[in-house]
Amino acid sequence: MTSSTESSATETSDLPGGPAVGTAADRRRWFALAIVMTAAFMDLVDVTIVNIAIPSIQRNEQATFSQIQWITAGYALAFAAGLITGGRLGDIHGRKRLFLLGITGFTIASALCGFAVNPEMLVASRILQGAMAAMMVPQVLSIVHATFPAHERGKVFGLFGAIVGLGAVSGPLLGALLTEWNLFGLEWRPIFLINLPVGVVALILGRRFISESKAPRALKLDLVGVALVTLGLLMLLYPLTRGRELGWPLWGYLSMAGSAVVFAALVAYEKRKAARDGSPLVELSLFKVKSFAAGIAVQTVFGIALGIFFLVWTLYMQEGLGWSALRAGLTGVPFSIAVSAAAGMSVQLLVPRFGRKVLQAGALLMALGVLLYIWESDRYGMDIASWQMALPLVVMGAGMGFIVAPLTDAVLSEVPREQAGSASGLINTVQQMGNALGLGLVSVVFFGEIGDRLTLAQVGPAFANAFQHALGWVAAVLVVIFLVMFALPKKPAQHVEGVEDEVVTGEADPKQPELVG
Repeated sequence: MTSSTESSATETSDLPGGPAVGTAADRRRWFALAIVMTAAFMDLVDVTIVNIAIPSIQRNEQATFSQIQWITAGYALAFAAGLITGGRLGDIHGRKRLFLLGITGFTIASALCGFAVNPEMLVASRILQGAMAAMMVPQVLSIVHATFPAHERGKVFGLFGAIVGLGAVSGPLLGALLTEWNLFGLEWRPIFLINLPVGVVALILGRRFISESKAPRALKLDLVGVALVTLGLLMLLYPLTRGRELGWPLWGYLSMAGSAVVFAALVAYEKRKAARDGSPLVELSLFKVKSFAAGIAVQTVFGIALGIFFLVWTLYMQEGLGWSALRAGLTGVPFSIAVSAAAGMSVQLLVPRFGRKVLQAGALLMALGVLLYIWESDRYGMDIASWQMALPLVVMGAGMGFIVAPLTDAVLSEVPREQAGSASGLINTVQQMGNALGLGLVSVVFFGEIGDRLTLAQVGPAFANAFQHALGWVAAVLVVIFLVMFALPKKPAQHVEGVEDEVVTGEADPKQPELVG
C-alpha cells in the first residue's frame, strides 16, 4: 500500500481520473469504484445472508449441528487465514489481477455452494468461498487508493461506509426473501446462486475498467505462518464443533491442548522470520504497544460474542419459535438500523468528545440489551412477538454501533505510523478468527443445552432455554470487553488520512503504487 505522507499531486499524476485527465478517464475510475464496491457488497451480504437460511439448509439437507456450524465457521476461518496473504499477493502480482482471480473463484465457489449435493460439499464449498474472498476483499481499498486522489478519498470512503450499512440491513432480508420465495423449487440455494450473475458482470467490467497497480516494495509471503495459524485454529475448532456429537472423546481434549503448542510454535517462528527478512505474517513487536494488544483482545473477544449471538439467534427464532425465514429477517431490521445509526453518530459526534467512554458505553449497552432479551424470552416464552424483541434489539444494535465504527481507530491510535498497515491487517484477521471461534463455541453454550431426543412439544422450550443460556455467556463476554477497554487510549489520536486505505490489506509501503495498466 501507499504512504499518505506523499502529496496528492504525486499520487495521482499517472492515474486514470487524476487532475489532468479527461472526462472519459474520470468516468472510467467511477466505473472501477462501482465494480469493487459491488464485490465488497457481495462479501458483506454473503456473510449475513447465510445465517437466516441455516434452518432451511438443516431441514432440507439433514445437516448435523456441527455441519451447520462449519457452514458459517468454515468461511470465517478461511477468510481470516488468507486475509493478510491475499493483500500481499495483490501488492506483489497486481491488485487488479488478484481481484479478478478472487471474484472468479468466489463466483465459482458460490455456484458450488448453490448446487451442493450434500452438507459435506456445502461445507467444503463455503471454505473455498472464504479463501476466495480473502483474495478479493483486500484489493478493494487498495484499488480505490491507487485510483483516486487523496482529496477525493473522503467521499469515496463515505460511500464505502454506506455500502457496509446497506449490506448489514439488506443481507438478512434478502436471505429471508430468497428462502421464503423458494424460487424454482430450489429452497435455500438462491442465496448463493444470486452471486453468479453479479460475479460474471463484475468480472467482465473489471477487466475493462480497473487499472492495474502494484506495490514497489511488497512484503514477502509467509505461507508457513498461514499454515501454523490454520492448523492451530483447526485443532481448536474441530473438537469444539464435533465433541458433543462424539461424546467428548480424549483425542478432542488432546487436540485442543495441542493447539496451544502450535500457537507457541507460531510465535517462535514469527520472531525468527521478522529477524531474517522483516516480513512475518504477524508483527509481534506491535504487541509491545499496550493499547494495540488490548485492542486485539477486544476485537477477538468481540468476534466470539458476535459469532455466538447471530447463529443462536436465528436458530431460536426459526427452530425454537417456528417462525418463517421472512419473519425472522424482518424482526432483525430494528437491530440493523440501530447499528448503522449509532455507528455514524459515534464517529462523527461522540468519540471526538468522549473518546474511549463511547466504546465502553457500547459494550455495556450491548450487555444490557442481551439481558433484556433473556428476560423477555423467559417471560413471554413461546408466545413472544417480534415487536416485543424490538427494544432489546435496538439497545443491542446501538451498543454494537458505538463499538464497531470507532474501534479500529482506537486500537491504531498509538501504533507507529510505519506499522499502521500491518496492524490494521491483523485487526481484521483476529476479528474473523474470533468469529470462527464463537461459531465453534455454539456447540458448547447452545447445542450442549439441548437434549438429543426431543418430542415435538419439547423442541421450542429446549431451544428457548438454550438461547437464554448462550446469551448469558454473551453478556459475560461483553462485560469482559468493557473491562479490557480500559487499556485503550482515553482519546484516540486524530485520524490520519490514508490509514483507512491500509485497513484491509495489512500493508503499508513507504512508496507510491506502481501503475502498470
